[in-house]
Amino acid sequence: MLTVIIPTHNPEPTRLARTLAGLDAQTLLATEWEVLLVDNASAPPVGATAGGPASLRIVREPQLGLTTARRRGLDEARGEFIVLVDDDNVLAPGYLADVLRLFAAHPKVGALGGKSLPEFAAPPPTWTAEFHALLALRDLGSAPLLSTGLRPTGAINNVYPDFAPIGAGMALRRAAIGPWLAQAASSLTDRRGAELTSGGDNDIVLSIMQAGWNVGYFPELVLTHLIPAGRLEAGYLARLNRGIQKSWMQVLARYDANPWPPLTAAGAHLRQAKAWFTHRAWSSPAARIRWQGACGHFEGRISLSPP
Repeated sequence: MLTVIIPTHNPEPTRLARTLAGLDAQTLLATEWEVLLVDNASAPPVGATAGGPASLRIVREPQLGLTTARRRGLDEARGEFIVLVDDDNVLAPGYLADVLRLFAAHPKVGALGGKSLPEFAAPPPTWTAEFHALLALRDLGSAPLLSTGLRPTGAINNVYPDFAPIGAGMALRRAAIGPWLAQAASSLTDRRGAELTSGGDNDIVLSIMQAGWNVGYFPELVLTHLIPAGRLEAGYLARLNRGIQKSWMQVLARYDANPWPPLTAAGAHLRQAKAWFTHRAWSSPAARIRWQGACGHFEGRISLSPP
């Protein structure tokens, strides 16, 4: 049995409908999987959804936060395998069948993912291409990539694989996610309402690797990420870059994988001021987004001791 978990907070109806239609088109036999739509404190609450797979269930999680919603979904899930799907992801028809095939072929892999390709609601300005990875977009080519351990030979610190699965479309083996579910609630920042931090995905991956499992990228896993025009605005990208870089520092520190030393608050503020000039933050939208990322990086290093 496989369970698809869709956490959602105040979803945009058209994109959610596309997500459910993509699941309805899956080639995997309907008896082999289920869908949990986790309504995370939406106002108004998400109601019965027209269309979508017959196995769709709506569960409520009143405590706002992506990690909290995912944990609720995992508590409710019946599947031995889990696929995390955002409410703006459209899976390719063979996605779920390929997940089961890949887990069977790679018994030491605890988490896997693939390509996340964009469908832009409006043509993106050329200058935004540098920041598309912030929007959970990726195409790492046509060859599979597998980790070789959390601390590769010769490494001083643990190492986060740059091809590790992202949250959109991440597939998990329940046996591998057990330690993450068993640990106390983390103090790491993660997506919560309008907050644009994102440490939860990385926390899951590092917990799985710490328990001795491998993670992998498999190009046959393809999803379409629906990108509204607002996510390409300079202000949004600046907030997003700052939040992501801050949480990235925090999660790396939690798992002894951060090569940067901690900073005092005063030291971080001085570096932020210097970065304003280094990045020429006043000169263009792209420069300001880079500077905001640097600010988040320094903020995340203020307290680097593991929670």
